Amino acid sequence: MARQTDVRPVVKLKSTAGTGYTYVTRKNRRNDPDRLVLRKYDPLVRRHVDFREER
Repeated sequence: MARQTDVRPVVKLKSTAGTGYTYVTRKNRRNDPDRLVLRKYDPLVRRHVDFREER
């Protein structure tokens, strides 16, 4: 059985600090149709920065 990738796709969150560090998560496309921006920890710069969804 295939997963329902239409509603909850897997997205990559890339650091805006320019380190190239990424997180992988799922998002609900119905609730968040725009690109996701989350504030998470980047261990390479050792602080919290914005992570933006890349496609």
